[in-house]
Amino acid sequence: MFSLPEWLLMPDTNAQDADGVITKASPHSVADTIARLTTLVTEKNMKVFAVIDHSGEARNAGLDLRDTKVVIFGSPVVGTPVMAAAPLAALDLPLKVLVWADQSMTMISYTAPAALAARYRLAQPLAHRLAGIDALTDAVIST
Repeated sequence: MFSLPEWLLMPDTNAQDADGVITKASPHSVADTIARLTTLVTEKNMKVFAVIDHSGEARNAGLDLRDTKVVIFGSPVVGTPVMAAAPLAALDLPLKVLVWADQSMTMISYTAPAALAARYRLAQPLAHRLAGIDALTDAVIST
C-alpha cells in the first residue's frame, strides 16, 4: 500500500522536497482542480498545451492507477526568452503541474521555480519569469 512521504504530512501545504518539487494539498477533487487550473491558465492569457491523463491511459491498458493527470501550460512570451538563454530549459518548459489523488486527498506537484532557475543557471530576470506558478497554484487550491 502506498503511504505519503513524511514531508507531505507536514501541516505546511507548500512543502518542497529535496529534489525541488513542491506539493500542495487541494481541497478540490482531481477533476475540479484540473478545471480550476485550466481556467486560470486561460484567464491569464496562457496556453494549455495538453492534459495528460496517466490514469485513463493506464485504465485503457488494463492497469490500475490512482487518478493522475499532468497539465502542461505556458506562454511563449514568457518562456521563449528563458529557452533562448538556456536551450536545455526546453526540457522543462512549458511548465507542468501534476494533479493526483491519494485516497481522499488531492495533491498538486510541480518543480519549484528556484530549482528550475538553479538547474539552468538562470539570471534573476529570467528566473522571475518562472515564479508565477507559485501564485497560480495557490489560486487553484484556494477555497
